[in-house]
Amino acid sequence: MAPAYACGCGALVHDPSSRLNVDRETSAVRWDGHSEQIVMSLTVSGDAAQAAWIMPVPHRATVSLGDNALFDALDSVTAPVHRTRDHFWPRSGDWPFGTGSGDGSYGAPHRAAGAPAVGVVGRERLGPFDVARLTATDPGALDSWLRLNGFRLPGGMPKDLQPYVAQKWEYVAVRLAPDRKGAALAGVLDPLRLDFASDRLVYPMRLSRRARTPQTLGLYVLAAHRMEPRSAIGGLPPDVTYAGKVPSGGALGRFAGGERYLTALEQSFPVPSRIDGDHELRRTASDRPYQRVIHDEKLLTAGGVPVWLLTAGGVLVVLVVAALLLVSAARRRPVAPPAPVHAPPPVS
Repeated sequence: MAPAYACGCGALVHDPSSRLNVDRETSAVRWDGHSEQIVMSLTVSGDAAQAAWIMPVPHRATVSLGDNALFDALDSVTAPVHRTRDHFWPRSGDWPFGTGSGDGSYGAPHRAAGAPAVGVVGRERLGPFDVARLTATDPGALDSWLRLNGFRLPGGMPKDLQPYVAQKWEYVAVRLAPDRKGAALAGVLDPLRLDFASDRLVYPMRLSRRARTPQTLGLYVLAAHRMEPRSAIGGLPPDVTYAGKVPSGGALGRFAGGERYLTALEQSFPVPSRIDGDHELRRTASDRPYQRVIHDEKLLTAGGVPVWLLTAGGVLVVLVVAALLLVSAARRRPVAPPAPVHAPPPVS
């Protein structure tokens, strides 16, 4: 197996003879101070008939299918607002530099005798997913069990799993396979929801360090207050793209489970190998709301005529009138008669 894409909260592996790309990964996290829920949706493409997704969790997790409508609701709530902003002087696309037809916008029994201990705490079929929930005493045990069941961890990943074993975390191993036999994994997969106890808000990221290409994390966080990562864990500083109270009703209101605060975060990891831990999120100093604003630039007009043109034309008219007045005044000015010529005095 080879890593196709290190998901933000796990690792995705597939047969190296096939292709599998994750075109988009979206995750929503809800935390009430005692329990945590993660809903993740993957959009995949390629010709792989199956793949495996491995995710560590701090406590025993229950796994179910998520609500497809959740991410549509999140997209709608966190979308930037558009505001029109007038500009005085013409720009590209405005007359006389263009037609003005542009949009104006700028701006993731149980062992053979003598094998390492692995506990299977649950296994179920959820839509296109074959889900196994595992415990393991060491990374080698997890690797052995996965091999017996058709999975194989990429080289070096057992080392990355060691901190989770030391903390007695468990694992969710998911086989991704199309409902139709022989079909390839493609399109938006049904979202998976994981519920587990947690006295801190964590988002597993350590396994993403095995990614071979730059990674981008998009994360929706629902909690009692606005939240922020404690550190960048090897990536660029996270950007807040939305912060505000969650509206009641609908898929988002059901997932929020009451009045909660939504924080949307985006973070880039140009060099995934630098990822040195998991995200732990904490409350920010204030719950100040934030929403992105996109200004749609519009040329300032009056009666359909650009104001700059009216202004420039007005100035031109004033100058012309002033020049005409000066000429007219010059023409009406009386001409002084020549001084009289006096005859020289007689010579005596």
